[in-house]
Parts: sequence; C-alpha cells; structure tokens
Amino acid sequence: MLGAAALSSLAAMRSGAGMVTAAVPRGLNLTLQKKIANVVMTMPLDQSRDGVFSLKAYGQIKKIWDRFDAIAIGPGLGREATTQQLARQVIIHCPKPSVIDADALFALSGHTDILLKAAGPRLLTPHSGEMSRLTGKPVAKIEAARMKTARDFAQKYNCVLLLKGHRTVVVSPQGKTYINRTGNVGMATAGSGDVLTGMITSFLGQGMAPFDAAKYGAYYHGRAGDLAARSHGKPGMIASDIIDHLKESYAR
Repeated sequence: MLGAAALSSLAAMRSGAGMVTAAVPRGLNLTLQKKIANVVMTMPLDQSRDGVFSLKAYGQIKKIWDRFDAIAIGPGLGREATTQQLARQVIIHCPKPSVIDADALFALSGHTDILLKAAGPRLLTPHSGEMSRLTGKPVAKIEAARMKTARDFAQKYNCVLLLKGHRTVVVSPQGKTYINRTGNVGMATAGSGDVLTGMITSFLGQGMAPFDAAKYGAYYHGRAGDLAARSHGKPGMIASDIIDHLKESYAR
C-alpha cells in the first residue's frame, strides 16, 4: 500500500524533518517515486518472489540505520510472513527511536514480549482494534477503560503507547499521561493514522522525547484536522487535507 508510505513521508517533511527516506520493495521503487512527493527519497530493498519485502532486506537496513535519527515501521508494509519477520527484527534490533504502526503492530500480535528486548525507544500508535489484537481484550473492554489499558501496556512493555480514537490517550512507561482534545470525526478516514505516524517520527528525529513527540503529534494532528474540517467539511475530508493544513496548524 504505497499511498500509506507516501502520506507518512510527506507528513514527516511537513513537520520539520530535514530529509525523509521511504523504504520500498525493489520492484515497486519506480511506482513509489511517481506517487510520492519529489522532496522524499526512496530506498529500494530486497524483495521476495512475490514482490514483497524479503527477510534479506534486514541486512540492508541494518547497514544504514545509523544514517537516520528516527524510524517509522508499519504504514503500507504488508502482512506476508517474510515481511512480518522483517518487521520484528527491526523492532528488536534497531537502536533508533522507532514508531510502530499499522502492519508492524500486526507483526507484534502474539510477540509483544520482543518489546522488552528492543535496542531503542519504541512508540506504538494502535487504534482500539489493533490494541485488541495486541492484548487479546475485546474492543468494547478497551473502549470502556482506555486510559487503564494504555497505562498497563506501556508499563508492562516499557514503551510509549498512543491509543488512537475519540480523546486519543498517550501514556509513558513511567506513568505520564495525556488526553488529546483536538480533532473531529472527519479524521476517521483512510490514511489519517499514516499522517500521524509521519508527524511523530519527524518530532522524534528532531530530538523530542518519545512521550512529547506522541503528545504533540496527537495535538497538532487534531488541530490540522480541525482546520481541514472548516475548509472541506467533515464528510469530505481526506488524509492529504490534514497534511495541507499542518503549516497553518503549527503557526497558530
């Protein structure tokens, strides 16, 4: 799903990143270059016979991750077995602050203990459905106790947890909490979470602590969504509208 990678990458650039590089299976590199903004670099990696990320790509990533200040893994990644194995290897071994979202959260399902082995800070951004897979709890139970669910997970697995939804919750492993009050229902549109991932990763790369990056990411993401709703109306909003209003969001 190349659009997800494109949205995350452009949102990172609009949020102050000096340079963003999007990794892609080698056979899709030219397609991504046509889809993505011309200010974003692409990095073609080894792929399997099916055209998805090969586990061999881990060796390529490992050689270059010191070039980057922060990493996002998940948006548009895919759920094939080799790709999921690749995601888990990066989650465990990458020393850089990392945002784990979307298909990388799927890769963690049943493997959450690897977070305790992680070589660097980890920041997870699930919605309630993804949180249900991570914890084994029904969505209704999670929604009935959003703060407690997030706090328990963050403390158990030593990560920052951003639980998306109405009144997004951010919790640190030390128990710091934040409830976000910006945003609107128009933001429940495909790609909105990918935009948030790009923003948070950009903030991490600029030196913010993981809790602060998640907190400010949630706040400004919602603020840009509120500005987009005024311009386009909530029913007609799409994820790129949020990106288009980031500059205004940060200026106010």
